[in-house]
Amino acid sequence: MHRRSFLRTVGGGVISAATAATLAGCSSALPPEAIAAWQGPGNEPDVRRWILAHAILAPHSHNLQSWLVDLSVPDEITLFIDRSRLLPETDPFSRQMMMSQGTFLELLDQAARQRGQRAEVTLFPEGVFAPTTVDARPTARVRLVADASVQADPLFSQVFRRRTNREAYEPRVPPTQALQAIAASTAGGAWRTGFVTTAEAAALAEHRRIAKEAWRIELTTPRTVLESFKVLRVGPREIAQHRDGISLNDPMVRALTALGLFDRSVAPAADDQATTGQLTEFNAHIDGTPAFYWLVTEGNDRVTQVNAGRAWVRAQLAATAQGLSMQPISQALQEYPEVAVPYREIHALLDAPAPRHTVQMWARLGYAPAIEPSPRRGLDAHIVKA
Repeated sequence: MHRRSFLRTVGGGVISAATAATLAGCSSALPPEAIAAWQGPGNEPDVRRWILAHAILAPHSHNLQSWLVDLSVPDEITLFIDRSRLLPETDPFSRQMMMSQGTFLELLDQAARQRGQRAEVTLFPEGVFAPTTVDARPTARVRLVADASVQADPLFSQVFRRRTNREAYEPRVPPTQALQAIAASTAGGAWRTGFVTTAEAAALAEHRRIAKEAWRIELTTPRTVLESFKVLRVGPREIAQHRDGISLNDPMVRALTALGLFDRSVAPAADDQATTGQLTEFNAHIDGTPAFYWLVTEGNDRVTQVNAGRAWVRAQLAATAQGLSMQPISQALQEYPEVAVPYREIHALLDAPAPRHTVQMWARLGYAPAIEPSPRRGLDAHIVKA
């Protein structure tokens, strides 16, 4: 969801002058407890908990944080996917969820290196998930081994600075050396990455067209927009309670919610102000984006998806180190029927015909204003209780 246009237009209601005056003094800052995890683990004595306190800062689709870990075996971390935190409408085969398991494992590995630990990661130790479903078996089992020879990853220094920035980007094009640094962060992997910038006007125009059309489809398909509505957290109380999902804390949308003008159980019509406002702002953001990044794999099995997630967070950390922001634009990469045409088009544009190839990630890239981090539920919320 795109917060600014949403809060301006949702509900289409009118707020009284008295209410507006009261709202003017309200803060839109996130509640401190919702972003406390970004302060780090401090002097956490348990090395596994210290490592995991960094892993939970990984990017995740819709910020659902579907990570569960079992610490019952000494020196081991077993990772599961929380099947109560999936996106069955927009991510019906859980491809994006598998990538989000990969982002977690990558930050886990980087944090382990900081503590002189070698993270021996075994993916799907009890068998690989089917192509279209996920189940109760673990995604990964990680054995930690003290090893003085392991080298720290320089990208780790960006973990607390990384953001998924949905704001408008500046028109200036990232310099070549910055793009090279992002590409180098995932060099040697079983994927192909690339960029398009304003220097390639025709290709950039196609990227923008496909992105806008895919977003229009998702926003005007009731079941897919309602999936996002279910994880909207409006106002400081909801944000602090859930510490996940899509946070809306601006005073206006809080007032609309309090006045009953925003019904999250009903999808707005295609011509509703809540829809047209979001489309207008998203399109403006896309048209103003000076560069796009993509990551393509050959094949699309579960191991490939997890490893693509590891590569994606490395690219985002590398962009952060260059002073750049990234935002996934995943709508055209999703596998639900209504978005089939943009799916085919982006694959064709990137010379990645499906099903042999899969565009695992597609993202805006540019300079953007500083923003707060996304809420995090805290480490204890992810640990399986004995």
